[in-house]
Amino acid sequence: MKRAVLLLALASTSAAAVPPPTSVDERLTGLTRFVDEARMKATVEKLVSFGTRHTLSSQTDPKRGIGAAWNYAEGEFRTLGLETIRTCDTVTGKRIPTPTKVCNIVAIQRGTERPNDMVIITGHIDSRVSDPMDFTRDAPGANDDGSGTAATIEAARVLSKFKFAGTIVYGVLSGEEQGLHGGKILADYAAAQRWNVIANLNNDIIGNSCGSDGVCDDKTVRVFSEGLRWQGGDQIRADVRSLGGENDSPSRNISRFLDRLAERIPEIGLDVMQVWRNDRFGRGGDHTEFLNAGFPAVRLSVAVENYDQQHQDLRTEKGVVYGDTVAAMDFPYLRKVTRLNVAALAAIASAPPPPEPTVEGGVSTDTTINWSSANMADHFLVRWRRTDSANWQYEKPVDETCPIATYHPSSLKEPCRKAVLLHIRVDDWVFGVSSVSADGYESPVASAVPGGAYRPVVAKPKE
Repeated sequence: MKRAVLLLALASTSAAAVPPPTSVDERLTGLTRFVDEARMKATVEKLVSFGTRHTLSSQTDPKRGIGAAWNYAEGEFRTLGLETIRTCDTVTGKRIPTPTKVCNIVAIQRGTERPNDMVIITGHIDSRVSDPMDFTRDAPGANDDGSGTAATIEAARVLSKFKFAGTIVYGVLSGEEQGLHGGKILADYAAAQRWNVIANLNNDIIGNSCGSDGVCDDKTVRVFSEGLRWQGGDQIRADVRSLGGENDSPSRNISRFLDRLAERIPEIGLDVMQVWRNDRFGRGGDHTEFLNAGFPAVRLSVAVENYDQQHQDLRTEKGVVYGDTVAAMDFPYLRKVTRLNVAALAAIASAPPPPEPTVEGGVSTDTTINWSSANMADHFLVRWRRTDSANWQYEKPVDETCPIATYHPSSLKEPCRKAVLLHIRVDDWVFGVSSVSADGYESPVASAVPGGAYRPVVAKPKE
């Protein structure tokens, strides 16, 4: 049903009588064409019009401050007919000296088949100037992070018109500049609701293409991902040393997924630069709090940052203009990054969740891969690569059927959850498995390593 709805809508976008798209890549390409550059510019301009969106600014003024920004974002989601909630907590911290209510505006597009399988897009709505405690001075926050907020709202506008098997969550977060508070609040909420979070795509500074040194790049987006997973790392570290997995956290595989997706949709005109660290050198973003909770998460950010336009008082010194304004943004570039997000959200929400594979083959010329899965995938793909290779190199479809159980009649079958790779020695390769839906959507790969499962690591009982 969801594919029929999607194909009908995509076919209706053209006045000419052309056949509807058939392949997954054609469907995703058509879907991303709905992303509207002008709408996102209008969103950023509206956010800037609130003067400051500092976490400590007014929550009651209807025209200025963080409260007015919350109301605007909430209204945009409600206009789309989405279930909209505020996830809030009262927090204090190094940059929040007195107890302050911090709220996220969250819209939920429930899946038709697997409503508890979640893919989450986030951007933070708060802004700041040079002094992180100054909540009175104008802090436009156009690129940081009006761009990520605009991408989140635009993704909701585009995707809310369609139906997906899994659930898509759109999060406009607060308190990022004061200590990643919004990310923690939403991650804690997801854990309390027992959401099965497949991925968090955190968009923070995605709207400029020229750096403060004059270097420009409007064809690349950086995707930051952790290697060895942080949550549960101490418990799995010994196993990783023996069995591998330093470069195969679920987040690292989300990064690979986005890289491959960008290659498959060349119309977007964007290349993914995988940066293999959690975030920029010594810095952080809201996705880190999702990682701390055990959920796969990555950060998308521009190829070249302009430091003169981040966290700066509005001013001009020696001919250099400082401040995070709309005029310094590149909206065609923002559209490219948003199109990649839309494609990824649609693809992950349409695919069954990744399985949980294990591998064996020590002192053997063959490798056996097994995986558990209750996600009703149509079939699976086994992938493998050399240990020093960045991306997956080889694949083997596993679409044979096997009896569901020995006590069932042999006519009751389901996709096999085992593959044997002959003459492939386990020592020299990394292995993974992805799930594929009946209409061709493939999940991110889950690596057959300690900590490779997409669910949070469960604490081992003390002996």
